[in-house]
Amino acid sequence: MTDEKACEKFENAWQTTGMSKKVGLMIPEMMEGLVDGKVRGFYIFGENMANTEPDIHKVEHELASAEFLVVQDIFLNETTRFAHVVLPAAAWSENDGTFTNSERRVSRVRTASPPPGISKPNWWIFKQIAKRMGHDWTSDSGQELWDDEISVVAPNLGGVKYYRIEGDGLQWPCPTVEHPGTTYLHKGGTFTCGQGRFTPADWTPPAEVPDADYPLVLSTGRRLYHYHTRTQTGRCEGLNDLLGEETADISFADADRIGVADGETIRVKSRRGEVAVRANVTPEVPEGMVWMAFHFRDGNANWLTHAAFDPVTLTAEYKACAVCIEKI
Repeated sequence: MTDEKACEKFENAWQTTGMSKKVGLMIPEMMEGLVDGKVRGFYIFGENMANTEPDIHKVEHELASAEFLVVQDIFLNETTRFAHVVLPAAAWSENDGTFTNSERRVSRVRTASPPPGISKPNWWIFKQIAKRMGHDWTSDSGQELWDDEISVVAPNLGGVKYYRIEGDGLQWPCPTVEHPGTTYLHKGGTFTCGQGRFTPADWTPPAEVPDADYPLVLSTGRRLYHYHTRTQTGRCEGLNDLLGEETADISFADADRIGVADGETIRVKSRRGEVAVRANVTPEVPEGMVWMAFHFRDGNANWLTHAAFDPVTLTAEYKACAVCIEKI
């Protein structure tokens, strides 16, 4: 955004002028802006923020404070409860387009079943909103969006065209249509900037550390059988049979100290809230730590996490907050 040449490039591509040269707000700043009025309209698509963001009580207050909130998703969820408008989107299997995975491979996605009801692809919804704001975007399909815009303005994707990804796809960087794609990066130890750049960082302690009242560290993450807030996997009976509720994973030493047996219901508390979950006593968790996930609304670790953020990236400090355990 602060690069004059980059802004000029996209102004030419999008046939516009006056693009902002200022860096925009990060998610925590957006959320806080809903409360103090700096952010008046908020548009969320494909993200269940009422479950994924730290300190759910704080997040719900922020979402409830929004002057105008639009949520675009494939299912109703915890976040759509706060929306003034819900726009029904088509799921990935109801779309025709591309996926880019973690190995940088761009692959085709074809429609397996028609979207139910009035749900539409995300790009179609965006285009209709733009039209009502006076813009007539020319691309009218996933292929046109990719071939005529994305691959044109993104140098690493310049050689990725629909006719080239009918089989196993292509891995970027793929700058030209003659390029075979890049199987792995930094071949022969060669980096785009030489031999790589190292930036030292000063270590800082967690924002909240254990004390007498909250003697354990809560660390959070994901479990094998569910994806994020279960918007999709929670509707799958087989996966719910494998994992139907949240647990608090604790060490044998902490279980013995508190007098908790495996499978017993316990209360996990922090300064933000508390949840009642079953104890999963396991050798995989070290003494002094509690491990939980955020897949389930009940027992969600984010009732407990705090809204401390990295000062540079504004990434939430999900991995460390102080908690205590009580036997119920």
